[in-house]
Amino acid sequence: MEQAIDKGERLWRPVDPMRHHREKGWDYRGRAIYHFTLPVEGRYPLFGTLEGDSAETAAVRLNAYGRRVCQMLSGLAQFYKGKGYALKVLAQMVMPDHVHLVIQVLEPLPQSIGAVVRGFKSACTKVYKEEFYGSGENAAEVHGGDESEARGNESEARGDEGGAPVHFVRIFADRGSVWQQDPAYYHERILHAPGQLRRMIDYVKDNPRRLWLKTHNPDLFKLHRRTVAAGLSFTSMGNHFLLNWPDGQTVEMSRSANSEQIQERLQTVLAAAHNGAITYTAAISKGEQLIARSLRLQGYPLVVLLNDGFPKEGSPHERYYKPGGVYFEACSKGQLLLLEPTEEAFMDASIQEAVEAALRRKAEERHYSYTPIPVTSQRYRFMALNEMARRLANR
Repeated sequence: MEQAIDKGERLWRPVDPMRHHREKGWDYRGRAIYHFTLPVEGRYPLFGTLEGDSAETAAVRLNAYGRRVCQMLSGLAQFYKGKGYALKVLAQMVMPDHVHLVIQVLEPLPQSIGAVVRGFKSACTKVYKEEFYGSGENAAEVHGGDESEARGNESEARGDEGGAPVHFVRIFADRGSVWQQDPAYYHERILHAPGQLRRMIDYVKDNPRRLWLKTHNPDLFKLHRRTVAAGLSFTSMGNHFLLNWPDGQTVEMSRSANSEQIQERLQTVLAAAHNGAITYTAAISKGEQLIARSLRLQGYPLVVLLNDGFPKEGSPHERYYKPGGVYFEACSKGQLLLLEPTEEAFMDASIQEAVEAALRRKAEERHYSYTPIPVTSQRYRFMALNEMARRLANR
């Protein structure tokens, strides 16, 4: 595995949809590096609260239980060493309602890495019930212990100097674990690619700042269903005021475009953006991605059309979704709008006609016979995204 990481080989396997990022056929006892996200049942802020006057000063103030969980994470490798497990914790972060863990398996394990995670989760639940349940029971009776109060009682969630999150006692009294049990919420990622480990460690450390930005910019991170623009419906997230911008341009480049063509187009797009144009793109080809990245890095507003980019409606991940990586930063600054067309938009008759016309033009230019493509194909959907971008930009 270490050799594969060093050489940049990608060992992707099919993902189990019931267990987020679980790779079928992978030996979870072998040497590898993993990232786990473990959410609290109901996403209650069981471990503490977020504090700070700005994103740069944001930090998690752990209560007594949160500090115990943090200590258990730090001692995880040493605890399992005596059981024949060679592990190394590379990064950890206890957030108010979830835990991040980046851990390396140094030698083949007696059992899967999942057994280690289950053991940690069980130990955390045991500590909560043994050390905090008893101390909090009477306090819960005084406070009434209902769920609305549990979510809102921030003073006790902070657990000031030796305090415990007592107001959660009744919520967790009849539950077997403090952790989310639905397998759909189980999130793991095997870090295969070069550079992926450093990015993941940076992501884990950056969690308090990202949470502060999301908390203080709720409208920019709200998932909207049925956003209507140019007669088409979308799922969307980001700065919706960008749709009202009077001047728009699109970026569409062939996959065969060379570096000179891409650079020439980039300069034209940057000039228009400097003069106030909003850029619409599906960012599919290498040239489109390079131009979108250049616009984003220079702080120009961008509307990106996605194919299957958001959680499905009703998905357990819908409530807590946020764009990843660089899109998160652009979204937090109000410089980005993400649009995913609904199936109705993809099936829109005028969009189908526009795609067919574009395909006919390409066939004529290359002197081959036109062959219709099914609307369910990936090629149709990518071309439809570009047609929608043109319609939005030219309203």
